[in-house]
This record gives sequence, structure tokens and C-alpha cells, in this order.
Amino acid sequence: MCCAALPFAASADFPVTKPAGTACGNLREDFRCGIHTRLRADGWRGCTVFDCFGAGQQVSQVTFGGVDWRAAPESRQRMFDVFPVMRTLHELLWYLTEALAQPAARSVHPAVRRTLARTEELTRADAATLEAADPGALRAATGELLLQVSELVRAAQVPGRRKNHRGADLMGAKLAGTDLRGANLRGAYLIAADLQRADLRFADLIGADLRDADLRGADLTGALFLTQAQVNAAKGDKTTRIPAGLTRPAHW
Repeated sequence: MCCAALPFAASADFPVTKPAGTACGNLREDFRCGIHTRLRADGWRGCTVFDCFGAGQQVSQVTFGGVDWRAAPESRQRMFDVFPVMRTLHELLWYLTEALAQPAARSVHPAVRRTLARTEELTRADAATLEAADPGALRAATGELLLQVSELVRAAQVPGRRKNHRGADLMGAKLAGTDLRGANLRGAYLIAADLQRADLRFADLIGADLRDADLRGADLTGALFLTQAQVNAAKGDKTTRIPAGLTRPAHW
């Protein structure tokens, strides 16, 4: 669904511009990508660093009961409108599930479970309920809880002072070999930053922009709230260590 619902502009990530609601020219009739195996080579890097967290399947199979937006064009726009909301919910579920796997944050696990249950319930709601939802408010409320988890885990794993670069502009920064253990890098702009051999163990990377960041030789073991899309957007190699559950990108 992301191949039709979302817009993109001609850039380093895409060779052409596509408006929202228009199917990508590479989308086949069976809803598969016609150039999936050569996306990067053909200039479609943006596709390789996007993750809908399963939101597209949830919208089509659950919210709309298996409706095909091509076969039922009357539902097309509504499905596309609901999709970004569902993606936010599924992303939050990813983070909340990770939070429950952190023993050091067990004191807030009851609150995490309640939030997880409410979020899961909303993913099963009808289209009208999803359209009325406020993704920004949901993200903000959940973000505060995830910050509590982050602080507990980082304090347990890296006692003492830890660097705080939350929301910092570190684009192109020279951070090779830097000790960033347990650092707060939430929402930091790390585009094209040199993080070679940097120690990022247990750093909080939720929402950090890692496009073209050089992670060769870096250690991200235990990094918090790091997604596959973020890893895919960065540069790395066989010596880069990533958290369990994530896959080493083919282009590394």
C-alpha cells in the first residue's frame, strides 16, 4: 500500500516524483515490486529504507476486511487516508514490545503493557475511528513512556554521566571513535555523520536520522529503539555490530 498511498519527490532517494494516492510505476498487478532486487542500483534507495511495520496489511486485511483498493476504487482514498495512522500505531507497537524486553525497566512495565493493549485495540478499530485518531498525540504520549524506559535502561547499563544529544544537529559530524555509550540521541540529525568505530552501545536512537551515516566498525549492541529502516539508511560493513533482531543490510 505504501507504493501507492505515499508521495515522494525526485531526489537522491528517488529518480522521479510521485504524488500521494498514485501507484508507483514499478508496482505490478500482483502488488509486488517489479524491480525489488535492483532498487538501489536503479536509484530507488528511498524504498529500501522505508518500513511500514505491517500497517499496509493491517489496513487492507483487517480495517477493510480484505478489500483490494484496485478492485474497490470507492474505498481507495479512505484506505490511503487511514494508512499513515496505522503505520504510526504499528511503529509504536514495535517500540513498546522492545520496552517490555528490557529487564531494567520492569518498574514501568505495567504502564507499558496498558499502553500496548490500548494501541493494539486501536489497530483493530474501524476506519472512522482511525480517521478521528490523532497520531501526533499518540506518539507524544507513548514517547514520554518510552523515555522513562530509556532512562532506566541507560542508567543501569552505563552508570554515571552520559552524553545528551537529543534532537541535535550532527549532520556530517566527525564522531569517529567517540564514546557514545548510553547517549541520548533521540531525534538527532546524524545524516552523513562519521561514526566509524563509535561506541553506541545502549544509546537511545529512537527517531534519529541515520541516512548515509558511516557506521563501519561501530558497535550498536543493545542500542535502544533502533529500527531496520534506520539501519538500512546507514552505511556499514561486516565489522558493524547491530542489536539482536535486526538484519545486516545487503549493501553493507
